[in-house]
Amino acid sequence: MRNFFSISFLVGLANAVNLKVSGTGGNASSPLMYGLMFEDINHSGDGGIYAELIQNRAFQGSREYPSTLSPWEPIGGAVLTLQNTTIPLSSALPASVNVASGSARKGAIGLVNPGWWGIDVKPQKYIGSFWAFGTYKGKFTVKLQSNLTSDVFATASVPSSCQAGKWVEHKFELHPSVAAPNSNNTFSLEFEAGAGDVNFNLISLFPPTYKNRPNGLRPELMSALKALNPSFLRIPGGNNIEGDVYHYPWRWNETIGPLVNRPGRPGTWGYSNTDGLGLVEYLDWCTDLDVTPVLAVWGGMYLGNEVGHILSAEALVPWVEDTLNELEFILGPTTSTYGALRASLGYPNPWPLKYVEIGNEDNLYTNGSSTYAAYRFKMFYDAISKAYPSLHVMSSTGDYTAIGGSGETATLTDYHTYSRPDLLVQNFGHFDHASREYKTLIGEYACVQENLKGVITGVNWDLPKFPWPLWVGAVSEAIWSLGAEKNGDAVIGMSYAPGFQNLNSYEWTPDLISFTADPSQTVLSTSYAVIELFSNNRHNTTVPVTSDSAYGPAYWVAGVSDPGVYTFKAAIYNATENVPFNLQFEGVGQGERAVLTVLNAPDGLSAATLEDGKVKNPVTKKVTELTAGTDGSFTFELENYAVAVLTT
Repeated sequence: MRNFFSISFLVGLANAVNLKVSGTGGNASSPLMYGLMFEDINHSGDGGIYAELIQNRAFQGSREYPSTLSPWEPIGGAVLTLQNTTIPLSSALPASVNVASGSARKGAIGLVNPGWWGIDVKPQKYIGSFWAFGTYKGKFTVKLQSNLTSDVFATASVPSSCQAGKWVEHKFELHPSVAAPNSNNTFSLEFEAGAGDVNFNLISLFPPTYKNRPNGLRPELMSALKALNPSFLRIPGGNNIEGDVYHYPWRWNETIGPLVNRPGRPGTWGYSNTDGLGLVEYLDWCTDLDVTPVLAVWGGMYLGNEVGHILSAEALVPWVEDTLNELEFILGPTTSTYGALRASLGYPNPWPLKYVEIGNEDNLYTNGSSTYAAYRFKMFYDAISKAYPSLHVMSSTGDYTAIGGSGETATLTDYHTYSRPDLLVQNFGHFDHASREYKTLIGEYACVQENLKGVITGVNWDLPKFPWPLWVGAVSEAIWSLGAEKNGDAVIGMSYAPGFQNLNSYEWTPDLISFTADPSQTVLSTSYAVIELFSNNRHNTTVPVTSDSAYGPAYWVAGVSDPGVYTFKAAIYNATENVPFNLQFEGVGQGERAVLTVLNAPDGLSAATLEDGKVKNPVTKKVTELTAGTDGSFTFELENYAVAVLTT
């Protein structure tokens, strides 16, 4: 067994912890304390929360990832050819698939798609469409069928509306009457052989989406996020906004409007992005979860150290202007150019954007930090604060090397940490002396690697990371979170990263939520359990706590929402025995009640996993009602690796 617990410095004897919680004083807590971060990594967007079921629906390509037919396969002896027709579907989508009869002269021919490693089939309505180019006059047939048996779960006949020399959209619905026994299913599109070839593009199929939004998101994944009670969503990344050596940063104006006008782009995590999940969809996501958007814009640095990976001040000017155009699209009146564009897409009212982050981790790579502090951040800050003085501008370096404004107009910074359990616990007080003027967002955090024997140190990226979030890591993240809550006047919020992992194709572990095409296989991690508990038990003000014990092995924070309404949070790390608590709240007397909720797992190595197609979650939750004793104290014990919340 790997030794996660060998550091004697962090092993504590379990003396009784006597605490007195004040009803006043302390500092205001941020209303954004728990939130979400998203970027398309691990097929978390395409093939993930974006509900499109067809993989490679529009044959999008780039210099980095040329157009391909994969994973489409022919049916009935058809010949599939990738073509750029003389008349394209659009300038954004020039490539299409030509389906020809080959040697077949009769019968059905066509193409079949396995979805994103499967398609979940249930008795519900599926909405689909495809564009066709040709002179075919018969009927098209679309099906949802098993990839393992001959079972067909739904079929529809679509009369051809093809016209010579013109792309024509065809729409359809599929209505399975029964659920498929598994997600190993396919979608097929067929027509009669011998009646000429047909080109197809933008072949799309959607199940019901969250809140029934067109071009929307997977309901069960959105519901899992909603259960976390988040307050913000940081979008659209992450490394994925930056582009790599091929220089394809995320372009907001290429992700809006009809899907036929979205060219897609090569993401920075090894696969193309369709950009079906674009700026408007991100902002709808914020609306549907009732969270505050934190919008990141490209800051003039591509990933890597090749020549030209950082733009000069002169070259950055049009990108600053492009950011102002994006902000006008989000915030501008309908009388403005881009506000009118927003209204034309069905959104006359601006979105409630308050935070804009310049770049992502711009302290990395050669000259990243120096150019960011010297001119890149300032160019964006000056332009944005002049045009939109009420917006809060955020740096991406996690420090105070690039700042602007003061007081109410002071900029923020985005701090990222990927760590080991002992180091996260040791950094419980990291923000005790952080700036209260230039506040911090913890935009990315996670415990990703095991402790090393005899030394407390950071992550070695040459060594393996956890495949799943382990309970010992979740407990260390809980303690890190308590430290952030304790400093809620300096830390505005925090978000775990990455948020999602498609278990069939991924680049990074561990992750908050893992999934497949089958919604019953969604794994909510041990880290998820901690965030869910803490985020759903908030307070308005962090209040002073008097203690006769130092922090370790017990760590805590206390807050108040209304007079007499307290929230106490605690976590135990590497205790040698149970830790007794005697907890008094100012103004709470004998006989008053409190509710104690405790999370734990069999041991520190426990993880929520998917085994043989079944979700295994080791986290236990125990809820107990307590009654204050004669001196108004609530007494209880917490076991090693317990994470707890007590509310009055």
